[in-house]
Amino acid sequence: MNDRTWVSTSMPYLTPREKGQPDSWGVEAAARGSKGSQRIAYAGEVPSPEEIAGLLGLTPGETAVVRRRVIELDGEPCELTDTYYPASIARGTRLAEKGKIPGGAVTYLAELGHVGVRVREDVIARMPSAEERDVLRMGPDEPVLRLSRVTLGSDDRPIQIDLMVMPAHRQRLRYEIRIG
Repeated sequence: MNDRTWVSTSMPYLTPREKGQPDSWGVEAAARGSKGSQRIAYAGEVPSPEEIAGLLGLTPGETAVVRRRVIELDGEPCELTDTYYPASIARGTRLAEKGKIPGGAVTYLAELGHVGVRVREDVIARMPSAEERDVLRMGPDEPVLRLSRVTLGSDDRPIQIDLMVMPAHRQRLRYEIRIG
């Protein structure tokens, strides 16, 4: 791994922030002497694609809410993240709007009464689509990591699905698990 490789752990992104605290990405980037930001490309209701419908327990095409973001580090795109929510949770809320959510979406979900208690993540490596390669400013032979995260609430139902795409050569994922 070189100096430009980002080592990331999921835990800060799963835990609601205290009122008034900035979002986790901004805090993590600042702790490393960088500026973390995001650009919301789209937010609103969409027919759920087959994969998302399966993860949310919906029928394909059933309405879900998505927030499509380009995550940036020091002004450079470093990750594409699409976050999906059941319409029953997100319809008519800030999650369905393009504006930034103070403290982040996980904090806002907690304010709405939806706190994650279990998470399942799957990671695969693959070649990027032409659009992903273009937005992430990657070369033609560079693979991406795709992380799929399902966050489940206390009733064991999905409250949030994250699909993240990041350049493999610039990212290392770290998992720390408490045993016992």
